[in-house]
Amino acid sequence: MSTESHSAGSHAMAGIVEELYKENQQDYYLEPLVMVDPAGVPVGRIDDADSVIFCCRRGEREVQLTEAFTDPDYPHFMRPNLGNLTFAILTMYHEKFKDLPIGFAPNKIEATLGEAIANAGLKQLRVAESEKFAHITYFLNGGASEPFKNEERVGIPSPKGLPFDQVPGLSLASVSEEVIKGIHQNYDFIATNFANGDVIGHIANNAAKIECASILDSHLGEVVEAAIHEDYVILITADHGILEVMTHPDGSSNMAHTSNLVPVVLIDPRVDTKIVVRDGKLADLAPTILAAMRIKQPEIMDGRVLAPVHDWGGRRKVLLIILDGWGLGNEDDTNPIFLADTPNWDGLLKKYSHSTLHASGEYVGLKSSKAGNSEAGHTNIGAGRVVLQDDKRLDLAMQDGSFYTNSTFCQIINDTKNNGGKLHLIGLLSEKSSHGSIDYPLALLKMAKNSGLEEVYLHMIFDGRSTEPGSAPALLEKFGKQIEEIGVGKIVSGVGRGIALDRDKNYGKIQQAFDCFASGVGRTFQET
Repeated sequence: MSTESHSAGSHAMAGIVEELYKENQQDYYLEPLVMVDPAGVPVGRIDDADSVIFCCRRGEREVQLTEAFTDPDYPHFMRPNLGNLTFAILTMYHEKFKDLPIGFAPNKIEATLGEAIANAGLKQLRVAESEKFAHITYFLNGGASEPFKNEERVGIPSPKGLPFDQVPGLSLASVSEEVIKGIHQNYDFIATNFANGDVIGHIANNAAKIECASILDSHLGEVVEAAIHEDYVILITADHGILEVMTHPDGSSNMAHTSNLVPVVLIDPRVDTKIVVRDGKLADLAPTILAAMRIKQPEIMDGRVLAPVHDWGGRRKVLLIILDGWGLGNEDDTNPIFLADTPNWDGLLKKYSHSTLHASGEYVGLKSSKAGNSEAGHTNIGAGRVVLQDDKRLDLAMQDGSFYTNSTFCQIINDTKNNGGKLHLIGLLSEKSSHGSIDYPLALLKMAKNSGLEEVYLHMIFDGRSTEPGSAPALLEKFGKQIEEIGVGKIVSGVGRGIALDRDKNYGKIQQAFDCFASGVGRTFQET
């Protein structure tokens, strides 16, 4: 492709997206889009002898699509023969992918909270619905997929078949029921995630956000009451903020994570007076839990106990409740938590000791002032120390130039060129998502251009979470100009994040994304 004749294909896709908006489709669930040539043949399909670099990094949402391309015994739908396909990932977001080419191999996180409890011979329970199950297990355990010894896991399916804002309670009733069962079974440590705040916080439905906070409050009260009755020390906190900001100053809906502080409430049923609880960061939770359980804090864990002078009165059972996305916001009509009927939450703050924790930016291993996210939050909680996150690692690599000399990427590009194949980049159409950004495909396009590889195709995943509603066409045009300046690469397909990055085992959605990228199935458009 010469620079003079090169077209990124972005203008044509921007036009079809505008048409879909008129049909009331939104970025998050945009149907599959496929570029075709004048004869109606799909352009840039992923074929058997090609190479793919999946330019997303977080993990729990990327697993199912990665499985579809890489699992030789994949049982969920029929696929073309891709046995010779090279499929690379940016980071190892699940141990099952350890044999794939990985751009940035993980830093193994050892001596986590869960591991310390297991080494002490104690029983632990993890409970969450499927929307956040990976966070309370895989991420809380520092990237360990398999449970530790004496660690039980209960996953509750999140609602299927209808928009979440129509069921703001999600599956919290079942989650709470399982936590209460665990309390009565006297597990030494129980960790649970209440997913509602984050899931509903990402949706532009103010009424659902307020109702979500009220429903969560009701179940929180039930779980706390049961735990107090069974003499559990209780820690209630959040992994990041989002629900506490309903609207921006201009009145538009907020659907993005915040950099706000998060609360931590400490309850010890054995004491009537308030406990001195200091402010801190998420990494201070694990040392506090271990102190209550009379387990020695691992040396590598440098977080500090939040209640350093409190006498726990011997080895205690502990319940950790993570209210996903429940940040601290203004006490006004921009805050659904403030507007909602939350008698239990209000009562806890009035009666029990509480303080604030940093859950964003450098306090959780992200770039300074960057909003927190569930992966960083749970990883830091479990590690008991600040863990450098993948976005920071990748950004540092781009800043110091090492991204462009990454041996995995260089090998794939050179092999693809030498074998006469095509390079495909699957990327998120976003400039700031914790799942990835267009910076990574752009960097890889520059590497391909410098290596003389001309056939490079981009398959875009429309965001709809970290991006403003209706922003995809403008992003496509901006991205397209950058591609044209590089002189190689063409956007040939796209699909909404809610389809391609499903994490709830809705394999029909994954099939739509797979068929779009590999077989050219979707609403067609021609390059203009």
